[in-house]
Amino acid sequence: MSKEVIYSANAPEPIGPYSQAIKVGSMLFVSGQIAIDKATGKILTENITKETNQVMKNLGEVLTAAGMDFSHVVKCTIFLKDMGQFPLVNEAYGKKFVNSPPARETVEVSRLPKDVHVEISCIAVK
Repeated sequence: MSKEVIYSANAPEPIGPYSQAIKVGSMLFVSGQIAIDKATGKILTENITKETNQVMKNLGEVLTAAGMDFSHVVKCTIFLKDMGQFPLVNEAYGKKFVNSPPARETVEVSRLPKDVHVEISCIAVK
């Protein structure tokens, strides 16, 4: 089985040696996204709800580039700097998964790239 690099010009450029996503067969593995606003290049960390909304927007752009959307997501991983912010992150995240939400785990970590507060990755299947 071959792998295909998925790239969206509407999502932030990778900040390291990785792809935004890799498609293998019908499965899409989306790298963790952080709250970089592609239009301005700024990192949105002033408010965890806005930060999470930007992360979800970035995930959506990568899914779109692969011909998918949030309904195709089967698994997410959420990395949080502070588990105390979980309710706000969960609320913003949940707006994209009203019906049939994917499997998920959420873990607290000591530090994330660019000192953001939340990073989310996902796996989707079409």
